[in-house]
Amino acid sequence: MTRRVAAVDCGTNSLRLLVADVDLARAELTDVARRMEIVRLGQGVDQTGRLAPEALARTTAVLRDYAGVIAGTAAAAVRMVATSATRDASNTAEFTRQVKEILGVAPEVLTGSQEAVLSFTGATAELAAAPDDGQFLVVDIGGGSTEFVLGQAAPAGHENTAVQAISVDIGCVRMTERHLHGDPPTGAELAAATADIDAALDAVSEAVPVRQARTLVGLAGSVTTVAGIAMGLPAYDEARIHHARVSAADVHEVTRSLLAQTRAARAAIGVMHPGRVDVIGGGALILDRIMQRFGFAEVLVSEHDILDGIAWSLAADISGDPRS
Repeated sequence: MTRRVAAVDCGTNSLRLLVADVDLARAELTDVARRMEIVRLGQGVDQTGRLAPEALARTTAVLRDYAGVIAGTAAAAVRMVATSATRDASNTAEFTRQVKEILGVAPEVLTGSQEAVLSFTGATAELAAAPDDGQFLVVDIGGGSTEFVLGQAAPAGHENTAVQAISVDIGCVRMTERHLHGDPPTGAELAAATADIDAALDAVSEAVPVRQARTLVGLAGSVTTVAGIAMGLPAYDEARIHHARVSAADVHEVTRSLLAQTRAARAAIGVMHPGRVDVIGGGALILDRIMQRFGFAEVLVSEHDILDGIAWSLAADISGDPRS
């Protein structure tokens, strides 16, 4: 039986919605609506430890719009998760109250490990049948944190909890706010950001045997935007970007170019979302350092991520299916 569910993911930088029809018997997930808005909920959290009033206002305005979409599509159940910014903020209770008023459900503030499992499930469900792919390393570069998840892909509709994961506090917004202040960033700023990222990767290598992975899967807007630029797309094209393979050399060249450009030059790039203009350099640098550090020759880019993982888990929950 097909279930229509609504998944909402609130990260440090973006707020996203997926309404999908999920058929667990056939292991199929079909989009009804997929939306993304840059709300920058994590604005200043790294410095203040609090969600800023203007960031809350932007986020709740988009949530009201999403609530209308959910109602209009008659989704049977809604699940909203909130990640890095809300884990770090001291006024999360205020945010939770506002969300519950708008959506009728409270947001689940995920731990890094919970976030990792959902991201892995969403990213690899379609890859489970791929021959000889071995273990996957799924890297989800967010605004405030980056999740690394190593595991074997499970069939669609199954939540793979047999994974090794770590969440580290490097993300495109956090790196930009901490280090990348120049237009373009200075050499000293780039060196500081690189050192910060490399220190986090030291922790990753100690916690997760990443070199066991045969395939690197990259998620989220920084990765997909770098892929679109590397592919020379005139405008963002989700269908062409999904499951594209981008070489380490191309990632490095795109990163070098982005970090040498002014904000105005980055804004003129056809695939660039306006809300990513100021932070894309930081996100690209994280991806570039990961590929260089761990020796990946290419990254498999996925448009399917934690949103899809949420939808799979929610469909299983409401059907009573025991497989999740």
